[in-house]
Amino acid sequence: MGALTRKATENDAEALKELYFNHLTAYPSTEEQDMKTWYEKLRKFAADDNYHIFVLDSEEKIVSSVTLIIIENLTHNLRPYALIENVVTHCDYRGKGFASALMNRATEIAKQRGCYKIMLLTGSKKDSTLNFYHNNGFNSEDKTGFIKWL
Repeated sequence: MGALTRKATENDAEALKELYFNHLTAYPSTEEQDMKTWYEKLRKFAADDNYHIFVLDSEEKIVSSVTLIIIENLTHNLRPYALIENVVTHCDYRGKGFASALMNRATEIAKQRGCYKIMLLTGSKKDSTLNFYHNNGFNSEDKTGFIKWL
């Protein structure tokens, strides 16, 4: 594959912003955002052991990203659970296994941290997207997802 999977740093702010704005299908905002805030947030996330933004570099640029958040819990024998969000791959690099590599990395971290489950939501109805999640071990039968926009 010739690609590097790693945790994002504040130095990735501009590349992540470009990836999210141009290749994340459901990105809700088109308004300009302050880069200073992006840098601050990435610094904050890097310092938080429960917040992981994984990126995959190919050809010296970020082409894919997945966010994993570990959430402490009082049920399931006090085991945490995880949430995956912002799964995105640059359009020119889709179908090469990059997002699957990041999903595998996120799953490994969740297992290492003792999580009993990983949840994710998708707004996509496309068979290719739904099949991607099924092929990465997720199912849509066990739970019903709801969302309330604020």
